Amino acid sequence: MISFFAEPLSLAFFVRALLAAMVASAACAVMGTFVVLRGLTFLGDALAHAILPGVALGYVLHRGQRSAVFYWGLGTAVITALAIGAVGKRGRLGEDAAIGIVFAGMFALGIALISTTRGYAVDLVHFLFGNVLAVSPQDLWLIFGLCGGVVLAVLALWKELAIATFDPLFARTLRLPVDALRYLILVLTAVTVVTALRVVGVALALAMLVTPPATGYLLAKRLAGMVAIAAGAGVLSGFWGLYLSYYVGIAPGAAVVLVATGLFLLALPFRR
Repeated sequence: MISFFAEPLSLAFFVRALLAAMVASAACAVMGTFVVLRGLTFLGDALAHAILPGVALGYVLHRGQRSAVFYWGLGTAVITALAIGAVGKRGRLGEDAAIGIVFAGMFALGIALISTTRGYAVDLVHFLFGNVLAVSPQDLWLIFGLCGGVVLAVLALWKELAIATFDPLFARTLRLPVDALRYLILVLTAVTVVTALRVVGVALALAMLVTPPATGYLLAKRLAGMVAIAAGAGVLSGFWGLYLSYYVGIAPGAAVVLVATGLFLLALPFRR
């Protein structure tokens, strides 16, 4: 057993990947709790795909530099989140309709940018499935900073976010900035999703935003318990997913999501 755990840890890139997967999965679980409770499960998938214009522009303008592409994708995700909030409010549409409209428009813009650039060929494999094994020390600190900022923001505004999530009308009677909190949730979700892309990619980012919180929803009776269980499930998914990838030889992102799905299935018979 000692050699089972110690052997991969002798590789520096594996240690960085392991830490990145655990931290990003935990942040996704914490933020995903509010996404699930507000019925915004489609949001993660929409944001993951809507960053395509930013990825395309960052790749072209900075000649494929990874950090530049990441920041362009992050900025695009934040703009998309704010646009979803604005369309949903001013158009008096449900948030699901606003998500669909903005997501389709941004995704089409990304395809248009790619199609008009001659000789442009992005390596979409890493974009679709993540590349956690290539996380550098600088990338790791960036993931720590972004995920830590998301979690700290949630903890600092815990009561306000809880009230606005469960009873927006009561929150307005308390004169809480419900609209501002709604935009905050959208922006924090965007930051979390873009960070998760480095670990599991576009194709699986939605799973890490929804599956661990769903596990917590099955087992917990209160919001705090749901967040704690979701975060624990996220950390376990990142940890065991990387080891599964190392010993079985499958894609790390897929392994992380498979473990998260397995934990959900294990919790299903014990739902409270």
